[in-house]
Amino acid sequence: MPYRRFESFPFPLDRLIKRGCASIRNALALVMEINGEKIMVEGKLLRIAKPHAWPQQEWFEDVDNPEMLIDALRKSKHCPDILTFWQRLPDTKPKYPYAMDLDSIAALPIRSYTYWWEKQIDRKARNKARKAVKKGVIVRPATLDDRFIEGITSIFNETPIRQGRRYLHYGKGFETVKREFSRFLFREEIFGAYLGEELVGFIMLCNAGNYLFLGQIISKIVHRDLAPNNALLAKAVERCAEKRFPYLVYAYWLDDALGDFKRSNGFQKFDLPRYFVPLTKKGKLALSLGLHRLNPFGLHRGWKRAVPKQVLNSVKKLRACWYDLKERPSSVFH
Repeated sequence: MPYRRFESFPFPLDRLIKRGCASIRNALALVMEINGEKIMVEGKLLRIAKPHAWPQQEWFEDVDNPEMLIDALRKSKHCPDILTFWQRLPDTKPKYPYAMDLDSIAALPIRSYTYWWEKQIDRKARNKARKAVKKGVIVRPATLDDRFIEGITSIFNETPIRQGRRYLHYGKGFETVKREFSRFLFREEIFGAYLGEELVGFIMLCNAGNYLFLGQIISKIVHRDLAPNNALLAKAVERCAEKRFPYLVYAYWLDDALGDFKRSNGFQKFDLPRYFVPLTKKGKLALSLGLHRLNPFGLHRGWKRAVPKQVLNSVKKLRACWYDLKERPSSVFH
């Protein structure tokens, strides 16, 4: 039998609740193993399956034979209702006949560092990158040794609020950071932004085969006037050009402050096909009613799609104001 077992998804629920995880339901997800591949299954009334046990893994692996996976899932003892998967960049044209939606990602087409600097980045972002250099911010390769982990932990614990929401990594200690950020070093390069000997920011670049994926970019808010993120992104573009990757991918396309940062640095919107395959009668009915759009996988999906953009933006601003007032006495975030 292709089905082997269900097991609890390996996230401590109490820690996710404490950290203010945006999708606590992920902690209740299950993992089933099909033909040696772990599939994450989430939901109770409507069980939706997604290849790869870790949510971000789909950025790095393709589903090469969906028909084989679909057949194995249908034959499994605990068949999910719907299977969802997507095509990775550069495959933007649909290849399969299944029901489809679009996921919008932010990607920077790479020709050369010079072309990006002169043609793709906007003037303000270019000036910020120059400012970082003039103010003494130096970006250099880093290794995940104890000193660097201490620097990361210091950045994570600077403030509980980032970009108007509770920050997932706030409150994590040295050992937790070391464990979580050591998992995928086999495909990652790390660069640190330093002001003297102080680590003020870092970036993690992941080899995804078809492109270079920006897995993490963060800096200390107290030093944001030095524009360390702009210096780090410039290094990412430089490294991407050196390694001849055609794209630098920075997760999803957003309409917020982070989205503005992406656009100002030349990132473009790419729409990728995401497929939804019904595996049961319930799944077929849910698909016909459009309930697959409430798919809980991914922070970019779910109920937010049903909310008008103006309303959603207003809610985000109210949330940011609430956190600002709540945390101001003990936080450097203003």
